Amino acid sequence: MQEASAWLNQHFADTYEIIVVDDGSQDETCQRVSALQDEISSLSLLIQPENKGKGAAVRRGMLEARGKICLFMDADHSTHVREVLKVQSVMQQTAADVVIASRQHPDSQISQHQSWLREHMGKSFNLLMRSLIGLDFPDTQCGFKAFTQNAAKAIFANQQLDGFSFDVEVLFLAQRMNLSIHEVPVEWINEPNSRVRMLVDPAKMFADILRIRKIHRQ
Repeated sequence: MQEASAWLNQHFADTYEIIVVDDGSQDETCQRVSALQDEISSLSLLIQPENKGKGAAVRRGMLEARGKICLFMDADHSTHVREVLKVQSVMQQTAADVVIASRQHPDSQISQHQSWLREHMGKSFNLLMRSLIGLDFPDTQCGFKAFTQNAAKAIFANQQLDGFSFDVEVLFLAQRMNLSIHEVPVEWINEPNSRVRMLVDPAKMFADILRIRKIHRQ
């Protein structure tokens, strides 16, 4: 947190905010973030009363964000906050509504890859997603996505999935709203302590793809 704040202070002075959403955790996340709020004036803590999932946490944070650019990223810094500069540049040059980091981009730099099994499960999920809902993005799951404020409010006001598949729903909604989506290369390092459960979560994500079709194509 201090690293992100120091970098943002250096590049954006007082024109940014950091929102941490605690998804009903049982560890010391809330206490640690609260202890930093006197040190980091731009830091806000939102507490979910119970664990609902990553999608629910991101949705709440994005709906409460006030910036002209609203970006969510994983707290483990798999993608460093400095990639914000790349996102900002693309948005200024292209007038994009949505900018997503892609680990599959030919110019991406992957310092540490996921295991062979995780990478191939991800590719299989991507092929399934393309065939079922028609999203043509090689990497929907990289946890670094930025939106103009208008795009963020429009998308997340309609986004409903609470689990890991929320990224797919977000991009599905953006495409359905005819928003401009740009992919950018990313510097990324694998976090070995991922919360994704290898047998349970892929099945849930498959079910979620079917739910996206049902929820948003009525």
